[in-house]
Amino acid sequence: MEEPDAARPPSRLARLLSALFYGTCSFLIVLVNKALLTTYGFPSPIVLGIGQMATTIMILYVSKLNKIIHFPDFDKKIPGKLFPLPLLYVGNHISGLSSTSKLSLPMFTVLRKFTIPLTLLLEAVILGKQYSLNIIFSVLAIVLGAFIAAGSDLAFNLEGYIFVFLNDIFTAANGVYTKQKMDPKELGKYGVLFYNACFMIIPTVIISVSTGDFQQATEFSHWKNVLFIIQFLLSCLLGFLLMYATVLCSYYNSALTTAVVGAIKNVSVAYIGMLVGGDYIFSLLNFIGLNICMAGGLRYSFLTLNSQLKPKQPTDEESVPLDLKS
Repeated sequence: MEEPDAARPPSRLARLLSALFYGTCSFLIVLVNKALLTTYGFPSPIVLGIGQMATTIMILYVSKLNKIIHFPDFDKKIPGKLFPLPLLYVGNHISGLSSTSKLSLPMFTVLRKFTIPLTLLLEAVILGKQYSLNIIFSVLAIVLGAFIAAGSDLAFNLEGYIFVFLNDIFTAANGVYTKQKMDPKELGKYGVLFYNACFMIIPTVIISVSTGDFQQATEFSHWKNVLFIIQFLLSCLLGFLLMYATVLCSYYNSALTTAVVGAIKNVSVAYIGMLVGGDYIFSLLNFIGLNICMAGGLRYSFLTLNSQLKPKQPTDEESVPLDLKS
């Protein structure tokens, strides 16, 4: 599990497997967190996030001690190398868990698609990337469908919408800056994961205790329920796996590909949520908006994944770039 040679381009298999791994972890954790926060009514997304951070620290530290992985020991330069990732990391964590608990699965997955245009914009501004008109039109279809679905959401929850849009911003920024910071000669992907969690777990615990959130979690009635405990521990493990998968997918591909794989995953989650979530209220306009959004997401996904996963060569699509910075 050592860092690969930075000069050697990743293989197509590594790109594909890292994308599939991320999509699977992302799919599973949404379902598990939805059960914990909605079905069981667990009152503290922050405590759940603390559990996921603690699991990440423990697994990576034990792996480093056993020489399974390597990342640099702490020194005073590391905070400067990481900034602003720790702030984006905890913001992404808490806003994502909070929005999951307050929105139906279909609406959550639709509104999360705003991460894609934000990622496109940030990669253009921060990393200087360019995008074709085909991709831009697909993004517009995603946004149009999301607006139609959100405008007819019969279970509208303002707090949930605020959290999910914050989550979109944090996710896009976190993905782009993670790609920028993962130099194998510096922290590498394991160092980014470990020190992110280390720097933010103590402030998050302080926030949880000072707001009374931690007390609500300790007084929760289901701590003697074995099935709840198993799902809580599973969420903590999946939280680590999702963070690792996100970094791995961005490392071998790009922040853009990671957002695209998330869009493909959302297709499955949204339709499953209509059947088993229990909190989706059907309306024709909302359903049409969902399907427009999903169609745009699939078209965008196949366009981008095709260009990312095949050997690098000039294409008609790449011959008409659109620089978002202009």
